[in-house]
Amino acid sequence: MFRIESEKELLRAFRSRDRKHVELPKGTQLPLFVRNYLSWVDPYGVRVFLVFVAPGGKQATGIAFRRDQQGDPALAPKMCDWCRTSTDAEIGLLTTDVDSKRRVGVNLCLDLRCGERLEAQADRSGRSLQDDTAQLIERMARFASEALGYAPGSDA
Repeated sequence: MFRIESEKELLRAFRSRDRKHVELPKGTQLPLFVRNYLSWVDPYGVRVFLVFVAPGGKQATGIAFRRDQQGDPALAPKMCDWCRTSTDAEIGLLTTDVDSKRRVGVNLCLDLRCGERLEAQADRSGRSLQDDTAQLIERMARFASEALGYAPGSDA
């Protein structure tokens, strides 16, 4: 669990290049107490925002994704690369800029509600959610580190 005290602190979690795109959902009350991670879709449905703390980290990490145009639904990925669910989720390519010339993408639940899906699966199967949630956060941190060169506390 982590706490975000202010909008300024939340914005600091994102890379400077992404901060101008971050728009909190209407009615967001600060401070925020976040159990595992925080995600939301912008009002236009174009961007998806993610904030989490990497395992062993102290600083929140924020990633601003874009929902790229989806092609033929029959060719769409059927499984999220992070939560590994393939149930009722709409899965597609979320991308983010590495720098002004490069973008990276990953096939994910388009609403980033992976945690809720893992919880539902755990409830149905009667198993613990703790390990699945830890693996989910690890995958988020690995993407931030490997694809974006994002180290906790950095302003890449």
